[in-house]
Amino acid sequence: MTDPLSFALLGPVRAWRGQSEIDLGTRQQRLILALLLARAGGAASVAELVDLLWASDPPPSAVNVVHRHVGMLRRRFEPGLPTRATGSVLIRDGAEYQLRIDSESLDLVRFRRLVAEADGSSGEPAVELYREALALWHDRCAAGLQAGGRAHPDFVAVDRERFAAVRAAADAALRAGCIDAVLPAIRLAAECEPLDEALQARLLLALAAHGRRAEALAAFTDIERRLADELGIRPGDDLRAARDSLLDHDTSATIRAEPPRQLPADHPYFTGRRDVLGGVEELLAGDRPTNTLVINGMPGVGKTTLAVRLAHQLAGRYPDGQLHADLRGFDSGDSAMTPAEALRGFLSSLGVAPAAIPADLDAQAGLYRSILAERRMLILLDNCVDWDQIRYLLPGIGGSLVITTSRRRITDVAGPVGTHTLHLHPLADAEARELLARWLGDAAAADPGTVDEIIARCGRLPLALALVATRSVGRPGLGLPAIAGELAKADGRLAGFGDAKADLEASFSWSYRALTPEAARLFRLLPRHPAGPLSTEAAAALGGLSLRAARGLLAELGAQLLIQPDDGRWRMHDLLRAYAAELGDEYDDAADSMGRPRTRDPDAAPVGAASGAQPQYR
Repeated sequence: MTDPLSFALLGPVRAWRGQSEIDLGTRQQRLILALLLARAGGAASVAELVDLLWASDPPPSAVNVVHRHVGMLRRRFEPGLPTRATGSVLIRDGAEYQLRIDSESLDLVRFRRLVAEADGSSGEPAVELYREALALWHDRCAAGLQAGGRAHPDFVAVDRERFAAVRAAADAALRAGCIDAVLPAIRLAAECEPLDEALQARLLLALAAHGRRAEALAAFTDIERRLADELGIRPGDDLRAARDSLLDHDTSATIRAEPPRQLPADHPYFTGRRDVLGGVEELLAGDRPTNTLVINGMPGVGKTTLAVRLAHQLAGRYPDGQLHADLRGFDSGDSAMTPAEALRGFLSSLGVAPAAIPADLDAQAGLYRSILAERRMLILLDNCVDWDQIRYLLPGIGGSLVITTSRRRITDVAGPVGTHTLHLHPLADAEARELLARWLGDAAAADPGTVDEIIARCGRLPLALALVATRSVGRPGLGLPAIAGELAKADGRLAGFGDAKADLEASFSWSYRALTPEAARLFRLLPRHPAGPLSTEAAAALGGLSLRAARGLLAELGAQLLIQPDDGRWRMHDLLRAYAAELGDEYDDAADSMGRPRTRDPDAAPVGAASGAQPQYR
């Protein structure tokens, strides 16, 4: 008795005689067999087979070639068949060919039978039938035989039966509460059809039902990006509804019930800035959308201190928690934190398992935005280097607020929608007095004249005032008059700050090291100009530059080290001026107006770079 033949179409085309696989020959022969199998016993005309093998411009011998390929297939199925015999498996009826197969010899026929039985059942029995049917699939119908990247319509139609069965199986499994039985099949089908929104929606629901909510959110992000990139559209109703169900669903095993509370401690001696704090309250209460506050200003002006105070003041309005990251944009030694590093930390804090965090940056950002879309959280991003570093960390839609600090002006005049910039200046005289009074108590109240002198010599800079106060508190024998005397004796140089000089230099150096060599050179030259406003023309003459070059370098310096009032003339804080003068003394030849380095590259090792400044007053 001859061993029975069996065939597979739900993946690569294959055939067996008993347990032995048959070599199906050339690609054209396998294509002919695939179409006949897709017809599941139905006929295919010679003309259809010609079109199948040659999409356009068939050769004059095309019909003969088809007959020859069919004859070779016959002999593979029935090896003892004579050369011109018609055979009993692959038969010809006029201008058509037909493959005779029984009900169990072709996987497509078994698949259709199982799906029909599942459609007529319910509950777990139906799910098991769907699982058995979908297990027959290993790839697309007739995988690997697409012509010119396009599959034959018959193969596409069979694929559609699979995807319809997957959707039905997912719905049945979700109703029966046994999604694990068909989740592998749903995954495989979704990989084959990444733009099928109905299928992808089932994948999201299946993952969530299987306890993989974070993975489901990551999958939605990937689908959303694909639809935008490849079709230029947004997710439709099915996908959005699936996404919304993820956000509404209680998944405490995946997302921590306890919201993160990551704000640094508020500074105990914070004073002043009432106008800024009040202005933020007005912004948040106003009609204009506000989702990002950017606090910038020169080194030591108190950006971090204000941001932390503001975050604590507003935290109660954001009940879903607070996230915090020091982005290390200008710190000494450490490289700036990448957006991916920050996102991994945030996603972990939000309860996403490490294995569920996508590797791709856009996917990470999308998952982060999806989690925060229905939450009200406050995100504090300190020490940012530029807008590119934080744009992936913005929540997008929803009611969250980002507060970020930077030494640079990282947004343009308008900025992205919902973004507002708060530029900090040194403290007002009254605020500076209040700061020293908070630190020093009765000592400051007993000698207001000396306090005013110290404030003037510190240029009302919060970091400098805090360092002076710390020196006085830490050395009981060093009173305010002695400190004022040291500052006066130094005649505007940082040496007057004694052992606190290194902290000031370190804070300033983080901004200085971020300059281009040309801007750093001009910065060192600026103290040679008399104190007071500096015009662009004067800066150009000082550095031997064209007006165009001077404008560019002054703009770079103005991003964090200079002040440009409305009159268009530039100003430098007295302590930054002192720091620049000391750099010039150490590295530049005073006799050389071009300011060429005298010994070594000042950008490689700025003064005070090894010391650590008080971070609260960055």
